[in-house]
Amino acid sequence: MMLSAGVKVGPYELVAPIGAGGMGEVWRARDTRLERTVAIKFLKDGFSARFQREARAISALNHPHICTLYDVGENYLVLEYVEGRPARGPLPLEAALRHAIQIADALTAAHRRGIVHRDLKPANILLTSEGPKLLDFGLAKAHWVDSETGETQTMYLTEQTVIAGTPQYMSPEQAEGGAFDARSDIFSFGAVLYQMLTGRGAFERESPVATLAAILRDDPPELHVAPEVDAVVARCLRKDPAERFQTIAEVRAALENAALKTKSQMQPSIAVLPFANLSADKENEYFSDGLAEEIINALTQVPGLKVTARTSAFAFRGKEQDIRGIAEVLNVRTVLEGSVRRAGTRIRVSVQLIDATDGYQLWAERYDREMTDVFALQDEIAQAIVAKLKPKLSGDAPTRRQATTNLNAYHEYLKGVYHLARQTPESSTQARRHFEQAIALDPAYALAHAGLGDYFFVLALNGVEPARQLMPLAKSALQRALELDENLQAAHASLGVIAVTYDYDPQVARQHFRLALGNEPVSARVRYRCALYGLLVAGRTATAIQQMENAAAGDPLSSLATTLLAYALYTGGFYDRAVAELEKAIEFDRGQWLAYFNLGAAHAVAGRIGAAVATLEKGHALVPWQSWTAGLLAGLCQVMGQGSRAAELMERVASRPNGAALGFAIYHTACSDFDRAVEYFEKAIEERDPMAVFVATDPFWEGVRSHPHGTALLVRMGLRPGAGI
Repeated sequence: MMLSAGVKVGPYELVAPIGAGGMGEVWRARDTRLERTVAIKFLKDGFSARFQREARAISALNHPHICTLYDVGENYLVLEYVEGRPARGPLPLEAALRHAIQIADALTAAHRRGIVHRDLKPANILLTSEGPKLLDFGLAKAHWVDSETGETQTMYLTEQTVIAGTPQYMSPEQAEGGAFDARSDIFSFGAVLYQMLTGRGAFERESPVATLAAILRDDPPELHVAPEVDAVVARCLRKDPAERFQTIAEVRAALENAALKTKSQMQPSIAVLPFANLSADKENEYFSDGLAEEIINALTQVPGLKVTARTSAFAFRGKEQDIRGIAEVLNVRTVLEGSVRRAGTRIRVSVQLIDATDGYQLWAERYDREMTDVFALQDEIAQAIVAKLKPKLSGDAPTRRQATTNLNAYHEYLKGVYHLARQTPESSTQARRHFEQAIALDPAYALAHAGLGDYFFVLALNGVEPARQLMPLAKSALQRALELDENLQAAHASLGVIAVTYDYDPQVARQHFRLALGNEPVSARVRYRCALYGLLVAGRTATAIQQMENAAAGDPLSSLATTLLAYALYTGGFYDRAVAELEKAIEFDRGQWLAYFNLGAAHAVAGRIGAAVATLEKGHALVPWQSWTAGLLAGLCQVMGQGSRAAELMERVASRPNGAALGFAIYHTACSDFDRAVEYFEKAIEERDPMAVFVATDPFWEGVRSHPHGTALLVRMGLRPGAGI
């Protein structure tokens, strides 16, 4: 039977495909009798009898955290339709423990009926608004292979048996193809909980074979979450089943005890959501955003308080979503939301602080002020929040020295920040105008100079205009900002990047990076810039990955932070994990061209040329003017025999006034013509293309690094081939 939307299968009408694999397809469908949405799993021939036997056992389960089986057909299963996200993490400790206890409940119900899941993994546990739901329960004896990716649903055959399951979450006895029981689910449960807490696999390696070897041989990296939780996970992951918890009920009891002990010890944390603009003039949105951001900046100065970065907190603008769900995604315990109404010279600000663990309000206040009091109002709100959280904090909210006393200059600066964050050519032009107007109104306004410098700096990094035109302007504005305020961490970080990518002066770069990171707290943006250009380019890959993970944790919904973490993983050779992070970054922002570029490069280096070309085509469509993406796409098309497409792309690259040299260097490297690649690499250095520094450590550029003249060019840049700065 051909499956397509509108086809009737008994009383069920197919609506849309959900997924497909080696065992069959899954469709969203409508039950025409009961008018409800269901999921139908169609199975390939040869599995019907076995799946019907399994289905009878699973249908006896009735648990709120197990996906319900509604019906069994000749070659299909009808299941509860569940909307949620996989339990991959990292999740807040409190949320992870709550979900883990609920998952343990579901497993307990199944184990009591003699049913072992056999393929417990994040993809089979969806987190919904009502808690976790376990999927494919007990149906994993001959689990499907994902024919498109082959990365999470793999079947391994031995001469005598089938090893069913997903390598990263298999117990040692499953990996060896031996007998297994409910204690194997306990091992897999431990691996899932490890990933829920950390966001990474306990035994993650670069290939399924290496992963299986790690499960049999290695201990996972230590958690360092909380001693009680660490101990539960470690015991679940013992190699010998006799040394694990013997029942999942024991695991549940241990988790409840750990949750009680850790609840009072958790670090205070907060996300400040964008304030709603209730003013009649919708143009005042910049002001409501700016007020929220200034409160974020004030709270970041409080010792012991973890504050979510602006990018991630503002991702929830205009979305009607449960506060507890937002807090879980952002990994915080408290959320501040508010509104701003502005009329003439008066403003009304209403705010409420919510405890995300139970959804109850901790504090609320309304402020009616003159606009001239806005600076004091920001500090007043920050102090009130600290007063409510103070039992958990180690210090007070400092009263900050205001960057300007000129209210009009402040408004122009806020407009500049607002437009720069929108990342479109039109808004960037507006951002520059507002920063320049702020400086004209208050020439001593350090943040306005830093904002203008950042405008030039970002345009140069993204290859919008030649670096030789933009970097001197960026450098001048950032240096002026530091003359006015020597403690601006973001300005030090940006000047460090300029020293690496433009001045080729690693010593000056190191000085700026040290100053940028010298005092906590450090913003996510500062952290990832220092990690990318101060550590990764320097060949300190492991430390760079750690810093990138810290940056991404503080800004969990930032597409850029996730993309740069993925690039660090890719540089370190962790291609599969890099791909997973890049796919997540694209989910956050489908306009993030850098994620497509890095994903294409990761696929290419891993030998997946077809996937690389498909990915790069999407990225190229977003930024057709971008020479790096076009050059890599053209080179891979040439390798695949698509010469006309390659020629078309390179003709456009040649016509570009900026970035063409590095585009041609990338093209020739993809074609393994390293003599020509090095020629163009030298031209890119002469143009001071900011991307040129990554040749020192990026796996894609190995042929250029090992070329005698390529080596000499890197030394000229102050870099060491393979080791960076």
